[in-house]
Amino acid sequence: MNSHRRRTRILATLGPATDPPGMLDALLRAGVDVVRLNFSHGDPSAQVARAQAVREAAQRVGAEVGILADLPGPKLRIERFAAGKVQLRAGDPFDLVASADAPPGDARQVGISYLGLPRDVRPGDTLLLDDGMVQLRVDRVEGERIATTVLNDGALSDRKGLNRLGGGLSLGALTDRDRELIGVAAELGADFIAVSFCRNAADMEEARAIARSHGSDAALCAKIERAEAIENLAEIIDASDTVMVARGDLGVEIGDAELPGLQKKIIRESLARSKVVITATQMLQSMVDSPIPTRAEVLDVANAVIDGTDAVMLSQETAAGSYPLKAVEAMARICVGAEKQFEMDTDFERAQRDLQRADQAIAMAAMFLSDHIGVRAIVAMTESGGTARYLSRYRSNVPIYGLSRHAGARRRMALMRDVVPVAFDSRGLATREAARESLKALFGAGLLAEGDRVVFTSGDHMEHHGATNTLRLLQVGADGAAEGLGGI
Repeated sequence: MNSHRRRTRILATLGPATDPPGMLDALLRAGVDVVRLNFSHGDPSAQVARAQAVREAAQRVGAEVGILADLPGPKLRIERFAAGKVQLRAGDPFDLVASADAPPGDARQVGISYLGLPRDVRPGDTLLLDDGMVQLRVDRVEGERIATTVLNDGALSDRKGLNRLGGGLSLGALTDRDRELIGVAAELGADFIAVSFCRNAADMEEARAIARSHGSDAALCAKIERAEAIENLAEIIDASDTVMVARGDLGVEIGDAELPGLQKKIIRESLARSKVVITATQMLQSMVDSPIPTRAEVLDVANAVIDGTDAVMLSQETAAGSYPLKAVEAMARICVGAEKQFEMDTDFERAQRDLQRADQAIAMAAMFLSDHIGVRAIVAMTESGGTARYLSRYRSNVPIYGLSRHAGARRRMALMRDVVPVAFDSRGLATREAARESLKALFGAGLLAEGDRVVFTSGDHMEHHGATNTLRLLQVGADGAAEGLGGI
């Protein structure tokens, strides 16, 4: 009972490297809490098959595992080259051609996927290709042709990404393809849907409306990867359930020097607004080809954990790397090490005062109580997972057991820091009976022991969303049942 339980969640991307028989089971046992299906790659039918495989593996392993469907978004790309690749030299002229009929590219020009780019750029702008590996200065715009000068030597190959330094492109977040894929995500039962390149709250609201129209109750995740998103950060967070610090394109648009501070700001703002936050992109990138991470990567992951991120994400490391299992094991090990050395308590003097909801107030009171009298765990009866989310926004040294009869709610809780989702059906039970039976269930699972004190939260009407209004201090008896029932 005294061993450290990992508090930070692990999100792993699926791909060819995770498809071999037995690999999914091994990854889940190693610590994967949520899997990511990247709809930017492969046929959607392959992602549907992977989702089914995840559900089956989770059942075999006995874990609550969430599925995140990541939409491609309006990724700006150059088109293809006649030879597949060119070498550009600093000072050379190079044109971008915004035409559906652009010929295959060469060392002088290449077509682009976003035909509206000539309207969005001006002479003097800097365009970044292949995550900034090749930089171009815009000299002039002539109809559908953007004349640029190459600023640095570099190789360029087919379909590489394109960004404008500082952002400012008018392209919307959701493409027609994204709208179709939201339907696919709903069909496969995704627990989270990630919106790429969102600019504002309206992008998130549109995605949510489309998901609901397909019957999906998935949590909506805003990927922060455009400069415009930073300007509208508060409204995007408020319109989302989950936020992802997508450091790849964000770093290209704003510059790498600004990225560390913005990562901390996004995490801080998300937690302050009671939203779940993921830190992503190149966290253990060297492990695509190496069985061990670099020291710099270890520090990067640890810093995100110390900052309070709910989850850390693996991308190519698990999707296409040579060591997917070792990458997950390393991520889990680093999270635990950081958590052990930097246990941080909530400063309740600075905590939010203007709470609008009863379940938020109960969550804050529960955390204050657990902090000051010493308990083994917090047990939260919840329909949607909302109470567990509010509890997890406050830092504590004890686990939060989120008990719900809804499988979708449990899988969404799998992404929340400190929260352990547990299946429990409270229907037909009075509040005191539910408390007694839930503690017996946790006792039977080895999660609580005789004599443990716990804080228990529930609602008078436990089958209703947002109904948490009761807090109790309980002690586990010899048979696991609650003793010393009393309202607080």
